[in-house]
This record gives sequence, C-alpha cells and structure tokens, in this order.
Amino acid sequence: MNKQAQTMAKDNDGGSILKFILSELKPKGRLLSPFNIIAIPVILLGIVLVVIRFMYGIGSITNLTQDTPWGLWIGFDVVTGVAFAGGAYVLTFMVYVLKMEKYRSIVRVTVLNGFLAYLFYAGALLLDLGRPWNVINPIIGNSFGTSSVLFLVAWHFLLYMIAELIEFSPAIAEWLGTRRARKILSGLTMGAVIFGITLSTLHQSGLGALFLMAKDKIHPLWYSEFIPIMFLVSSVFAGLSMVIFEGSISHKVFFNQISEKNHRAQSGILQGLAKICAGAMFAYFFLQLLVFIHSKNWDLINTPLGYWFLFEMIGFVLVPMLLYLYSYRTRNIFMIRLAAIMTMLGIILNRLNISVIGFKWDAPVHYYPSWMEIVVTLTVIFTEILIFRWVINRMPVLRDSPAWVEDKH
Repeated sequence: MNKQAQTMAKDNDGGSILKFILSELKPKGRLLSPFNIIAIPVILLGIVLVVIRFMYGIGSITNLTQDTPWGLWIGFDVVTGVAFAGGAYVLTFMVYVLKMEKYRSIVRVTVLNGFLAYLFYAGALLLDLGRPWNVINPIIGNSFGTSSVLFLVAWHFLLYMIAELIEFSPAIAEWLGTRRARKILSGLTMGAVIFGITLSTLHQSGLGALFLMAKDKIHPLWYSEFIPIMFLVSSVFAGLSMVIFEGSISHKVFFNQISEKNHRAQSGILQGLAKICAGAMFAYFFLQLLVFIHSKNWDLINTPLGYWFLFEMIGFVLVPMLLYLYSYRTRNIFMIRLAAIMTMLGIILNRLNISVIGFKWDAPVHYYPSWMEIVVTLTVIFTEILIFRWVINRMPVLRDSPAWVEDKH
C-alpha cells in the first residue's frame, strides 16, 4: 500500500494516525546536504546561547541595556519578519476575495510561510524580554491597559496566528487523510481569511504605531506621524517580494512536487506579483516624498544620516520599483527576482533604520548587536526553514491535493 493509500486508511483510526505521525518524523533526504552542514552547527550553538541567556539573563549574550532595550531581535526578528510575512494576507485577499484564480496554487505555501514566520518571530519575543514570564502582560492588559498599542498588537498577533493555522489546516487534514475534518476545516477557511486580513492590516500598522511614542528618539528623517501607514503599505510589497523570492527557491528545491501546469504558470504569477509590487512601491515612495516635503527636513539631507536616507530611498525603493516595472513590461524573470531581493534588502534596511540605526542616533554610546545575538537570530531563521522544508516534503502544499478531495478550493 502506498503512502497516499495508507493515509486515506487512517481516516477514523486515531491510533493509526498517531503511528503515522511518528513515522513521518523520520528525516527524509540527505542529512549532510549543503544547507544542513551550515544550519545544524549554527542551530546547536544557538541552543547553547539560548540556554545561557535564560540561565544568566539577557545581558549575558546581548549588548542590550536599560537605555537601549530594543536591538536586533526586535528590529529584525519581529519588526522586519512580520513585514515579510505580509504576503499571506495580500495573497489570500487576492484569491479568496478578488477571485484572482491564477495565484491559487501558491496560496498554501504563502500561508505556511506566514504562519511559521509569526510563530517563530513572536516566539523570539521570549528571548528579548528580560522577564519572559511576563509575556502574558500585554495580552491581559496588565501594567499596560487595554488602550495600549502593545495590547492591540499582542492580540492581533495571537489571533492572526490562529487564523493562519485555520487557513492552512485543510492541508494538515489531507496529510492525515481525515476527510470529515478536512471538510469542516475547509468550510472555515473563508471566515478565517476575512478575519486574518482584518487583523493583518491592523497589526502591520500597529507595529509602526509603537514607534509613535518614541518621537524624540528616532531620527527626524525616519520619524513621522504616518509611520503606521508606511508600515502597512510597505508590508504589501515586502510580503510579495518574499513570495517571489521564496517561490523561486521552492520551484528549484521542490521541483518534483510541483505539477507541470503550475510550473508553466510560474512566469505569469511572477509577472503579476511584480506589477502589484511596482504599484505598491510607487504609492510608498510618493507618500515618503510628501512626508519629507511636509516635515521640511532639507537641512538634514546634507549629513551622514541624510546620505544614508537617500541610499535607502533611491537604492532600495526607487531602483527596485523601476526594475519591477521594466521586468514586467519585458517579461524578464531574472530581473523580477533581482528586484525582489533588492526590495527585501530595502525593507530590512528601513526597519533597522527606524528601530536600531536611527533610534537614539545622537546618544554618546551606540548599540551594536553582539555576535551571539546574530547567531541566535540565524538559529531562529534556520530552524524555521528546516520546519518549512519538513512540512513541504510531507503535506500537500506545493503538490496537488489527494484524489479523494472533491473541492480543492
């Protein structure tokens, strides 16, 4: 009996399902693949550093202080990572609400990527909290109050992770062969999508709203009362650029799982995403220009951080926007992927400029992440990739649903 037949046979047998799950935990493929050779030592070292962090406190492995409590783990793991996960709410809106069917084949992998990003980056908050057991406080409003932006962001994160899990759950049911559960969960998908889209627009902007309270600490070139709007708009092209980047890699690494029909459709999908990215980047660049003119910070341009601001806006917003437009018109897939990489670098630069580089830029002592902070960040990323790969190799994410699924939508 092949694996699909075995899976289908487990529909009403809980013990068999458990046995099947345990068997699926076994690794597949080469253990000494190039990625594993790099990732596993980093993950092992990262685990040791995490143990040290919880045994001896956050200051034992980081350069964070009372004056600089937010560093790489917040600036990259959370603020940047959440922007890259924005592709899930954009794509589900396009497919389920706007009925743009040509993108349906990449919905599951995008939702999976978004769910894992939120799970790991929200989990990384435990590392950043000096007293991690107080992580419950923002959720219950203790010490912050229910009118706090942090209270809203915490609930948005929690509820959106649940919504994404529901959106992805039909794939889990298909993997386990539980037909009745699959039918029920599939019926919940539309509601979860609408709920998730609403939550996403709120918490993407909510993360930006957190920085509204730091007006005197953020460099004027990056601070404005429109930071929440900028975070929301930039999450659109940040998330879709990640979809282009991740999808291009997945099509090479998991080539044998993708049907010939979906292989042929990839070029059209990338071109469509490039067009949307270009439009969102134009809106973002135009808004940034309006904010700059309104703030009258012309004198700050002729400074080191002014040059750095121009480097970000021209090199990683205007240039990739033009690349997206050019590659869409010429159907140049390589240029689309290049624009996606440049856009992702620009998002990393922007979020770090707001949360780290331009944060307390005039302080006598500046924060720099320790090598241990970087290793822990890489550990989070590599672990997420390993779990992503594990799921892709076992569940119908890139490959078609089982034959017994009547409604694949």
